[in-house]
Amino acid sequence: MSQALAFGRFLAFGRHATAAGPQPGRDARIDIIRGLALLVIFINHMPGNVLAGYTPHNFGFSDAADAFVLLAGISAALAYGSLIDRHGLAFGIRRIALRLRALYIAHIAVFLIVCGVVAAAVTRTQNPLYIEMINIQPFFSDTPMALLHALTLQYQPNYLDILPLYVALLALFPLIHLGVRLSPALTLILSAALWQGAVFLELNLPNTGSAGWFFNPFAWQFLFTMGVVIGRSRQLGVVAPRLRPLDIAAAGYLAFAVIVKTASGNPFGIAAMNDWIDTVQLGMDKTNLGWERVLHVAALAWLVVRFVPAGSATLNSSGARLLAGIGRHSLEVFCAGIVLAIIGQVILAETAFALGVQLLVCAIGVTILIGLGVFLSWHHSTSSRNAPAKPSLTLGASGP
Repeated sequence: MSQALAFGRFLAFGRHATAAGPQPGRDARIDIIRGLALLVIFINHMPGNVLAGYTPHNFGFSDAADAFVLLAGISAALAYGSLIDRHGLAFGIRRIALRLRALYIAHIAVFLIVCGVVAAAVTRTQNPLYIEMINIQPFFSDTPMALLHALTLQYQPNYLDILPLYVALLALFPLIHLGVRLSPALTLILSAALWQGAVFLELNLPNTGSAGWFFNPFAWQFLFTMGVVIGRSRQLGVVAPRLRPLDIAAAGYLAFAVIVKTASGNPFGIAAMNDWIDTVQLGMDKTNLGWERVLHVAALAWLVVRFVPAGSATLNSSGARLLAGIGRHSLEVFCAGIVLAIIGQVILAETAFALGVQLLVCAIGVTILIGLGVFLSWHHSTSSRNAPAKPSLTLGASGP
């Protein structure tokens, strides 16, 4: 059976023609790209610094958050999908519940730490604008209610909205996984219908002091579902077909995005495109996951799958290994990055965004995050060597 036919059979029926072989090991590409995304998120969470002007969202329609959610879906399929297949749905749900508990505790801990950092900054600088910068006014105006809303994920200050999104998406994973096992194509169609239905009906979850969750889970579940489909295909050993027209279309769309994002005004001179180009240059709909973002991250994913094989030598370079260390411990690094970014915002504001300070803050923050990834990788390897041997239950990274 040709690769194209096998790929089509997988999309339609969730099955692969070849017999199931050994389960794939950890995919270094996932860890490396996720590690890079975490560093980009740290830089972007300090608006106004010069390096933020050179991060991917300035040259395309998607950004690190889109890649992060897509990778979360891939990782969930490789880790928890395999558990469900081998040990049953109930066992998989129990393991997912443990991960959800860790994510929830991490989110609340970061929330409290950020509140403390902002309170300390306001006290030392006598500048109440830092409270508005993080949208943390409700915590100081009505602390008991703000804490209640935070505990129920109904209050998400700025920069503290990705973990709640992942909690919601991972909780949906068992249902998405069962759908993908039956028919990836049908699951994607239903997921897209939910996404577009939520946009049309303006459906979102509540968020204190805002119109809703910054990352609308009813929309972003589509990108997560795409990731689950990709992860499932790798789990079954499905090979992406060699479709030259699709390769060209993906590369062309990325080039088109660069032209649009870096141009001043309409670079094509087509009047009908003026409003759309103005919209994407100012900033596309991130809350409801604009279609341009989905096509962009899908094009990137396709080209990575096609032209960066899992065993590529570039994945073993020293820089790639450092990024992989960050990606393997993404929850810890993400939480540390959020706190460091908030501290960085205060430092940059207090030093009038001096260029040298901007570069120094970014360099120190990146170094700390890389060091954290290296330390956690060393600690994990040391603990694994000292622990009694036991069968591994997970195959891929399990989330942010």
